Parts: sequence; C-alpha cells; structure tokens
Amino acid sequence: MGICGSKQLDEYAYNSVKIDQVIKADRERLRNEIKILLLGSGESGKSTIVKQMKIMYQDGFSQAERLAFVPLIYRNILEAAQELSIGFKTCQIEPKSEENKEFVDKLYLLDIDSIMNIEIGEDTITGIENLWKDPALQELLPRTSEFYLMDSAKYFFQNIRRICGSENYQPNNIDILRSRSKTTGIIETRFPMGNKTIHMFDVGGQRSERKKWIHCFEEVTSILFCVAVSEYDQVLLEESSRNRMEESLALFQSIVNSNWFIRSSIILFLNKIDVFKEKIEYSPLSSVYPEYTGGADVSLATTFILWKFQTKNRLNLPIYPHLTEATSTSNIRVVFAYVKETLLQNALKDSGIL
Repeated sequence: MGICGSKQLDEYAYNSVKIDQVIKADRERLRNEIKILLLGSGESGKSTIVKQMKIMYQDGFSQAERLAFVPLIYRNILEAAQELSIGFKTCQIEPKSEENKEFVDKLYLLDIDSIMNIEIGEDTITGIENLWKDPALQELLPRTSEFYLMDSAKYFFQNIRRICGSENYQPNNIDILRSRSKTTGIIETRFPMGNKTIHMFDVGGQRSERKKWIHCFEEVTSILFCVAVSEYDQVLLEESSRNRMEESLALFQSIVNSNWFIRSSIILFLNKIDVFKEKIEYSPLSSVYPEYTGGADVSLATTFILWKFQTKNRLNLPIYPHLTEATSTSNIRVVFAYVKETLLQNALKDSGIL
C-alpha cells in the first residue's frame, strides 16, 4: 500500500511538473507574440496584405498553392468581363463594333454561378481583348462609380492571353495578389519578426461578418485598418445607397472608440493609392465631399481623407497612417519596415519595458 501510494505521488508530481512546464512555455510564447487584428470594409485589401505577408515572411507560394489559384483567376476574369458588360448596359453606352456589341450581350446573359469548372477558350480570349480595345471604353471607364468593376479588371484583361492561352499556366505572385475572393470567417497567419512572432487575424469585411469581430479579440497589440481610398465615389455591393467611404468611416469609428481596443494602437493603411491617383483625375473628390477644395492634388486629397478618419478617434488612440498599394510587394515591404518598428515599440510598452 505504501509502495503504491508512493508511486502515485511520484506520478502526480511528474504530471504537475509537466503541466507547469506547458504553462510556462505558453506564457513565454504569448509574451513573444504580437497580435494584429486586420480590419476594414469588404474589398479594402486586407486579404492582399495577408498574401504579401506569406510572400515576404513565409517563403511564398508553393507550386501546388499557385495552381490552386487558377480556377479563381479564371472566374475573376469572366466576372470582370461580365461586370464590364453590365457597365455598358447601365450607362447605356454601346461598343463601336457589331462584334463587340454581340459579345457584350453574350456576357450580360451569362450565368457564371452555374458554371462549375470555368474554362476560357480562344473565342472568349479574343472577345475580351477586342472589347478592351473598343473606343467606347474611353466613355465608359470614367463612369465606374455607376457600376461595379473589380480593381484588377484592367490587369487581367491586359494579361488574358498569357493567363488563359497556355495549358501550362502557373500564376505568378502578381496574378495571385490580384485575385479576389470573399473572406468568410477568420484567417490566421503567423510569421517571425526578429525575436517576436506576429499573429495576424484577418476577418470577413462584409457586413454579415462583422458581428464576429469584437467579441473574439481583445488585448491585441495593434489594429491594422485598411481603407480603399479609391472607393470614395462607389457604393456597397450589399446596399447600393450606401457610399463605401462612409461605410469605412462608420466602421473605423466603431472600432477606435470601442472599449475592447482601448489599449491598442491603430495602423491605418490608406490603400489602393495607385487606383486613387488615376481616378481623382476624372472623378472629383469634391463631388462626394463638397468641403474638399484641393482638386486633383493627390497629397491634399489623401490628407483630407486622413483627416476624415482622425476626426472619428474620440478616444485619441495613437494612429499611424501609411499610403499603400497592397498589390505591390515593394511598396508593402517598405511600409512594413515602418510598421514593424511601431509594433515592436507597442509590444515593449505593453510589457512595461517602455
């Protein structure tokens, strides 16, 4: 009895030591982990940032992962072509050639959701190439505030033959960064940063996903909030009467003034600056915000938009703004060099060292 009791005590002591070791290891891991919550409205570029982190910090995409993007890219191309056809109909503009008119009608009636395996043949490749060269586009494209056209449409149309004309097509990094799919649920990404680990959470940007955000996350080091500055003249897919920039402002206000994030800093990505620079030349920011008087000056325009967001920060959380082009790895690499400093400084403050 005494021997059995002694063995049991030894076993309990051993298990207790193991549990203590696990708890200690977990504490050490958490102490060296910087949590970032990636937020923003739908299509603001959050998922593209996650892809960039994989390229920059996780050895990029394997061949199998690249090939897995092929069906999505094909679908994106066909969807963008149909969006263009909807634009022609919505704006009551007709292509100049009869062939392009017929092709637009064909695209307009296409039920893409019913196609299980999308294949883009030579006729469709040629049709899209010809439509993209049609002179009527000069009249249509300045009116994209009146219909939806994905940001990557131009890129995919210009590269359609390389992408769809080869049986051995393997997406490159830019193709993958340009691809678009709706994020649902929560996507976690971990990558090293010096002696720390970044734990990034990307959550769905559409309205139906937002109820999942706040109760899942507290005590995050920083919030990385993405804003598509190019969408100042566009409306939501979910609600055609709601301006996208106003939606982003409302979401930002709810986040920065939430008690859940009172100890977090805000990294603000004013994203899609490349698209914004082109658009502001033909779609005045003052048409949406009459109080803006800076014309097509990109610096004045982005300063105005930043001011709009800063006025929502009633709790005066520290905000670190950056102009970004999420599809450009070189741009994000430079920006993230600054972001890393911000994250490490905030982590030191949280630990009481600063």
